[in-house]
Amino acid sequence: MERKKGKTNTEEFEQAAAKFDRAKYILRLYVTGMTPKSTRAIANVQKLCEEYLEGRYELKVIDIYQQPKLAKGEQIIAAPTLIKKLPLPLRRLIGDMTDRERFLVGIDLKPKNRRSQKIEVSSQNKGAGNED
Repeated sequence: MERKKGKTNTEEFEQAAAKFDRAKYILRLYVTGMTPKSTRAIANVQKLCEEYLEGRYELKVIDIYQQPKLAKGEQIIAAPTLIKKLPLPLRRLIGDMTDRERFLVGIDLKPKNRRSQKIEVSSQNKGAGNED
């Protein structure tokens, strides 16, 4: 009996990763009128989306003063708030999106930077409080 060649785990992983790279992002930015913080958030999100998601995002800007029912339905408690609806998982970011790293991590384009939390004891601190 001849065994059919199937895809290797590596090939499957690479295809899944490529599909994720092409995923369309559905974003909703909730703002409060044309305040400086709101206009800054709109400009920052548009710029970052064009830079990192060119051709694969849908961004809707929603003024919570104009459409309060939408804000209530999404349980918006602060503005500006960016909601990433797709790809899952859903994410919420609050602020004017001036922090590029926080934006990229927040919408899952960049992994969290996990710093090791070693506690280093310097030779100067050894035996502190045990002075002779």
